[in-house]
Amino acid sequence: MGDSSSSDSRSLPGFSDIRWFDSIDSTNRYLLEEARGGAPHRVVAVADHQTAGRGRLGRSWEAPPGSNLLVSVLLRLDLPAEARHLASAAVALAAASAIGAETGLAPVIKWPNDLLAADGRKLAGVLAEADLAAPPEHGYPPIVVGIGINVGWPRSDDDLPEGLVGQATSLQQEAGHPVDRSALLDSLLGYLGPRLTSLGTPEGRAGLASDLRRQCVTIGSRVRVEMPGSVIEGTATDLTDEGHLVVATDGGSKTVVAGDVVHLRPAG
Repeated sequence: MGDSSSSDSRSLPGFSDIRWFDSIDSTNRYLLEEARGGAPHRVVAVADHQTAGRGRLGRSWEAPPGSNLLVSVLLRLDLPAEARHLASAAVALAAASAIGAETGLAPVIKWPNDLLAADGRKLAGVLAEADLAAPPEHGYPPIVVGIGINVGWPRSDDDLPEGLVGQATSLQQEAGHPVDRSALLDSLLGYLGPRLTSLGTPEGRAGLASDLRRQCVTIGSRVRVEMPGSVIEGTATDLTDEGHLVVATDGGSKTVVAGDVVHLRPAG
């Protein structure tokens, strides 16, 4: 277990337990462990700094303390396996709405888990982790969805390692002024509450998939999808009602599940 120090405990409508940490290894790891002890639906963990923050497939990402919004939400929902990806979509869509409300920017979603600025540079990444072996007496198996939003860092390409130059940006850099992380969190959770309610019904999940489809910049582009043991190239044509990507290839239409993807890049 990583060291952590709590600096605040708050509540908002629909989210009565918000735990804000000065420093923690990983907000996702923390909530997965809390879930094993019985933590309920909608507990939120926020950090000024993560010492072992990670993205999909264990990729690391670390920003200076206090510069970005690092938040995870614990979900306990009766969610079919084929629809679990929509938990990530709910958070991504809520974040896009919150960013628009707080900055006037209009981020788009790159399937399966990134929010991009208008020029294609990354603003945020989402990581969902499920614990299907959690004790059943605590309710539905927990899903923890974390998002890291680049609020104040990078300030410019000079802040980035060579391999990320031109690939990442921040709200401050795009909007041209500082953005308050606390206000952004309040807005994010305000938009997320109704999205989580939608996750609980088939009709709501179909609506989430439809919203994701409208904001997904991947649709219509040529893509190269790398998966363990195979590669698919073709044109991304649609998303299924579960939020999976449909790719038209020379061999026919194929559906790609988010959890199977190692990399998704523009083809060629």
